[in-house]
Amino acid sequence: MGLGLKNLVKKGMMGLGEMGFNAGGGAINWFPGHMAAATRAIRERLKLADFVIEVRDARIPLSSANQDLQPQLRSKRSLIALNKKDLANPNIMQKWTRYFESSNQDCLPMNAHSKSSVSKLLELVEYKLKEAISREPTLLVMVVGVPNVGKSALINNIHRIASSRFPVQGKMKRATVGPLPGVTQDIAGFKIAHQPSIYVLDTPGVLVPSIPDIETGLKLALAGSIKDSVVGEDRISQYLLAVLNTRGTPFHWKNSNNRRMEGIQYEAEEKVDYSLKNLRPSRRKLPTKSHVLYVEDLVTEVQCALYSTLSEFNGNMEDESDLEVLIEQQFEALQKALKIPNKGSEARLMVSKKFLTLFRTGKLGPFILDDVPEANPLS
Repeated sequence: MGLGLKNLVKKGMMGLGEMGFNAGGGAINWFPGHMAAATRAIRERLKLADFVIEVRDARIPLSSANQDLQPQLRSKRSLIALNKKDLANPNIMQKWTRYFESSNQDCLPMNAHSKSSVSKLLELVEYKLKEAISREPTLLVMVVGVPNVGKSALINNIHRIASSRFPVQGKMKRATVGPLPGVTQDIAGFKIAHQPSIYVLDTPGVLVPSIPDIETGLKLALAGSIKDSVVGEDRISQYLLAVLNTRGTPFHWKNSNNRRMEGIQYEAEEKVDYSLKNLRPSRRKLPTKSHVLYVEDLVTEVQCALYSTLSEFNGNMEDESDLEVLIEQQFEALQKALKIPNKGSEARLMVSKKFLTLFRTGKLGPFILDDVPEANPLS
């Protein structure tokens, strides 16, 4: 991470310091109180599980983990499912898979909305469980992860696959450790295999992310695991711009997308009124040609705006004050590119929301925000 970005974040990310975050990672209300109770409940439920699928966001493979629970998760057979791989840079993803393998952690980049990707995940889970000699006739698989990493999408697709394999889903009985010996309890789950019977619990465990520093919190907010209202869209957008600038991403856009960025314009076949909601992917209807071209043109305008401001920037990227000035210029350029009428703070909020939507839907390209830790860090 560049020094300018580091100092900007350390300084309080344009007012983030006001939220009372201290250097030791003190308690901020990044999450509502009931999440802590949920973590205690997860510890108990994890005792039931024979296998744990820990879903993480492929764009933040470390930041989307709960570090406190790692020892308990690693003490079981487990797998890290790096979901949303379509939004992550595939070249960097290879380095991450090597990193996890070198740490003796099984991991699989995947897409929870893809049936073939989920089937591949289940094959791996079955293989890992069947190679284990177990006297237990029924094996339980639990899905856990921090908010908005795709746990529900994964479980929904597991349900579809389970229903096609075993149309009649029998009730699962499992002896549990409790005050009364031999008492069984009903646990809801989907049967995915027979002999041994393997069930996936139908309710995912929601983990509270570990947030040791402001930047981890900002990464989680940018990926959507923390509600925008906690940090504010404006600050999240400033952080995204700081990341793009320090990485020189707009220069990469220029190199890979030269012809479009030099002004090739497509004419939409029809005039359509587009709003922020139109940018969100809709499952019900396929986008029209004019809509696809509109989004492409919008992305090109945004990329051009960020490239031109960055290429004209003659300050020092390592200096957080210069970086702040650049980011302010880019907000103005983005407002023009996104054609948002000038309405002060309201306009800035609209710029931030549209800009974040383009990033989160992968329109600005695939990214991985976390840096791969060095295998053998120098002491």
